[in-house]
Amino acid sequence: MELFLSAIIIMLFRIADVTIGTFRTILVVNGKKYYAAIAGFFEVLIWILAMKYIVQNLDNFINLIGYASGFALGNILGITIEQKIGFGYAQVSIISKDKAREIVDKLRRLMYGATVLPAEGFKGNVSIIIAIVKRKETASLIREVEAIDPKCFINIQPTIPYRGFIHGSRK
Repeated sequence: MELFLSAIIIMLFRIADVTIGTFRTILVVNGKKYYAAIAGFFEVLIWILAMKYIVQNLDNFINLIGYASGFALGNILGITIEQKIGFGYAQVSIISKDKAREIVDKLRRLMYGATVLPAEGFKGNVSIIIAIVKRKETASLIREVEAIDPKCFINIQPTIPYRGFIHGSRK
C-alpha cells in the first residue's frame, strides 16, 4: 500500500507543477508577464518539492510510472483549464463565396467587428471576412457563421492586437 501511495503523491505533485507550467507557457505567449511570473514561482516550488520526494524514492519503478503519468495528466489539465479561461484574442478569417453580406450583417448585429475583403479563389470571386474576437468567444462566433454558410472556410489564429479599436470588446 505504501508503495502505491508514494507513486500517487509523486503523480499529484507532477500534475500540479505541469498544469501550472502549461498554463504559464500560455500566459507568456499572451504577454501576461506578471501572471506568468507568479505561476512560474509556484510551478518551480512544487517541482522542487516533488523532486525532493522523488529522489528519496527512486528505488521504486511504480514511482517512475507515477512521475510520467503526472506529467501527461498535467499537460491535459493545463490545456483544458486554459481553454476554459480563453486568454487573449483570436483572428477569425472566414472565406465565403455567396453569403458574405449575411455573415457580416449578423456579426455586426452581435457587436463583432468585421472587415470584408474582396478576393479571388480557385473557382472565382469570394469574400474574406476578418474578425478579431476574444478567444473564449470563437466557438459562439463560428456557430453563428456556420448557421448561415456551412460551406465557408474558417481559419482561426491567435493574435495580439497592437493598436486600434476592437469592436467586439464593447460586448
